[in-house]
Formats: sequence, C-alpha cells, structure tokens
Amino acid sequence: MQLLLSAAALERVKDRIAPFVGDLDIVTVAGPDSFQRGGQDIDKADVDPEIVWSTLDAYAGGLLGTLVGRTLQGQKTQWMQTFNAGLDAPIFKSIIAKGVRITKSNAQAVAIAEYVVGHAISLILPIDRQRELQAQKDWKSTPYREVSQTRWVLVGYGSIGKEIANRIKPFGVHLTVVRRSVAPDGLADAVVGMDALPGILPQTDVVVLAPALTDETRDMCDAAFFAAMKPGSILLNIGRGGLVDEDALKVGLETDQPAHAVLDVFQTEPLPAEHWIWEHPKVRVTAHTSNSGQGTPGRGDDLFVANLKNFLAGEPLLNEATPREVGL
Repeated sequence: MQLLLSAAALERVKDRIAPFVGDLDIVTVAGPDSFQRGGQDIDKADVDPEIVWSTLDAYAGGLLGTLVGRTLQGQKTQWMQTFNAGLDAPIFKSIIAKGVRITKSNAQAVAIAEYVVGHAISLILPIDRQRELQAQKDWKSTPYREVSQTRWVLVGYGSIGKEIANRIKPFGVHLTVVRRSVAPDGLADAVVGMDALPGILPQTDVVVLAPALTDETRDMCDAAFFAAMKPGSILLNIGRGGLVDEDALKVGLETDQPAHAVLDVFQTEPLPAEHWIWEHPKVRVTAHTSNSGQGTPGRGDDLFVANLKNFLAGEPLLNEATPREVGL
C-alpha cells in the first residue's frame, strides 16, 4: 500500500507512524510532478497511492496540484486527508465522485476561535479610544458595554463554531447558533435555522460567519442582511469570501450596520491592491490567516497519525466528509 505526502510532512511524523505502517510504500513529492522514495527519484508512472496526505506545507510549497493530480489520475486512491476545514472547492467533488474518502481537518479550529474572540473583544472594549486619550495625555473616563452583556450569533457550528462557543460562553454572552439541525446544544442559548436569521439580527451585537459555502449561503450577507443588522454591531467572516456581498457591506458600513467588519476571507484572494476594503476605517483585513496559530500544524499531524492508524486497522476515520458536503 502506497502513501503519498510531502517530504516535510514525512519528516514530522515518520517516527510516530513507524510502529504501525509495516511495509507501507512511502513516496514523497519532490517537486511539481516529481517524486522520491527513500530520497531517490522515481518515475511518476510508479506513483499510484492508496493514501494521500494534503498538507498546508505542500500548499505553501506549490505541491498541492501534484498531490491532487495523482489522486485524480491514479486508480488506487482510497483515502485523502486534507488540511482544509471546508470542502467547497470543486476539486473535492471530483475526488469524492471517484470513490475516494476524504477526511477534513479541524486542526485550525483553535486558532480561528482565538482570532475571532480576540478581535471581537478588542472592538467591544474601548481599547482604540483609550490609546487615543493616552496619546493626547487626556485623563477621561471611557465607559463601555461589558462583553457579558452582548448577544452573539454563530452562523455555522462545525468544529470552528464549537471552539468559538467554548471560548466566548464563559464571558456570559447570549449565544444563538444558526445551523441546519435545530436540536439544542449545551453551549448555545438558542439554536435556529437559517430562515430565522433575519429576525434575530436586529438584536445581535456580534455576528460570526463560519458556514460552508453552498448555493444556500453564497452572498447570504446581502443588502437585506446588512439592513437588518443592529447599528453598532460587529461582523466577523472567517468562513468564505463568497458569503459576503462586498458592495452591500460597503453600504451597510455607512450606517454602522455593521459598525465594524473583521474580514479574513474575500471574494477575490489575494485582495486586489485597489480594492476599497483595504483602506476603509471600519474594516480590519487579514490575509486568510486566521488559521495560522502556532499549534495548527501539530494538531494537523496528530489528526493524520490517528486517522492513518485507524485506516490501516479498518476502523472509522475522524472527520470524514459526506458527499453532501461537496455538493453531491
């Protein structure tokens, strides 16, 4: 059985997987459409892996296309572990349609949750105003609304949404979760479907977008969405850029609906230099980097090692995607 992965990924986990990989044929991606076994170049015709591990380092190194290409061109691939949390990219539909099992990653959930909570609290508390007064040497009081008095809405409640809830509920916020299943959740004060969202936006202080990008959610934040938002509220998008109609957001910002937007994802990435979002005083821009906590790579390695052990033992895989998640 053949395993295909990046050389960097193998170096990180080789000692951990050694006890149970047995006679596994381990092949690394050496470059675009080039491969090695044990540090020696091999013909690409010999690469038809049963297992593919798509890692963030492979993506950053320009090797993702080679990993995906072998998955689609080969005849033997049974399982792919990906670093992606969301599977809205069309390529995943092609992979699952071929009969390949995909397990998605929750490694980034902790980092993204801390990103969300950190940005939100820094906007709820008058930190910027206090810095301004300090610079002016102006001794003035800065009253503020406590975080515990705010109402939050999480749109999407997968691994990322749950990590956000775990961190924000101890502050005492009122939390509403928006998802397909409206079954109660221990961390949420209310769980509602997407159709209820327009009715709760006028009372919501913080809206966090974390759903998958589907036909239902694409451009969900349109003119009507922003018109319904509470003046002075905060919007955070760590889901997909396609969730937000950026022109409608610009209009909403003019009336403080929302008063602040924290955006990690955009309709076009990288965000074009001439885009109005860069310089808008009410918008914080980050370069699709909310997942970049120092613990993310290690958690990704842990997930792969656990899933590899399970796969080889014929046991259930963690975070396995369903055909519905890729639009099948």
